[in-house]
Amino acid sequence: MSTAPFRLMGVVNVTPDSFSDGGVYLEASAAIAHARELVGEGADILDVGGESTRPGAEPVSAEEEMGRVLPVLEGIAALDWTSVGHARPQVSIDTSKAAVARAAIAAGAGIVNDVSALRGDSGMVELLVESGADCCLMHMLGEPRTMQHEPHYEDVVDDVRAFLEQRLRFAVDAGIAEERIMLDPGIGFGKTIEHNLTLLRRLHELTTLGRPLLIGTSRKSFLGRILAEESGRGEPVEPAGRLAATIASNVLALERGASVFRVHDVAPVREALTVAAATLGQRWTARSEGTNQTS
Repeated sequence: MSTAPFRLMGVVNVTPDSFSDGGVYLEASAAIAHARELVGEGADILDVGGESTRPGAEPVSAEEEMGRVLPVLEGIAALDWTSVGHARPQVSIDTSKAAVARAAIAAGAGIVNDVSALRGDSGMVELLVESGADCCLMHMLGEPRTMQHEPHYEDVVDDVRAFLEQRLRFAVDAGIAEERIMLDPGIGFGKTIEHNLTLLRRLHELTTLGRPLLIGTSRKSFLGRILAEESGRGEPVEPAGRLAATIASNVLALERGASVFRVHDVAPVREALTVAAATLGQRWTARSEGTNQTS
């Protein structure tokens, strides 16, 4: 079990239309192999999703979503992780539908990553209470189809903080144990570039909520637009070219209090966060007193 001051959540998209890798892992066998690869790179959590939440994405039925994710979840549960030298990872289901979450939990998921923060399906609260699963509650302005249509805030950090505080209180009052809840400010979900940068800059203001903060900047379009503007390009840098930007945003988020990082590229982000954590004095122990630390 890792003793790092952070956890990496590896993305397993079982969708035809996700912004970065839609269609690549639509076949269950490919998604299972990818999940195993992510754990080999250091993922502590696998986040399996069967419905894209990219801007403008159309919803899919619960039946279609379950048809995509259940074979993958069952395949992950059947893997012998000890044979490859890894502890069994936690598994998260990225869904706002109670029926999908229920089936996923039965198939081995222990976390529900709900981008609607329990607003999308009234049955989700009851399921979380009775199942004992952990959950992540995320801020999103509107819904995926409309969230990027002229988003506006009085103060994005204050507004997101108030929303997360309200949803946290709602969940606890409904019977979900507070220690089972993570919070996500929803970078890229109903935010402009400046909103995203302001949230990252002032992320420490959300740590006062007292729950682990999950950050998902991986390969997101605002990074591609920043890179394009800096280099004078007319079109955003493609998702595959956003790794360095992803690393930078995650390192800064760690310094400002985030502890869970949802990423596509687990190995390089873990290496960057390990060095960042050591630099910040959060954790690093020499293998022996005689180790030369000057190189």
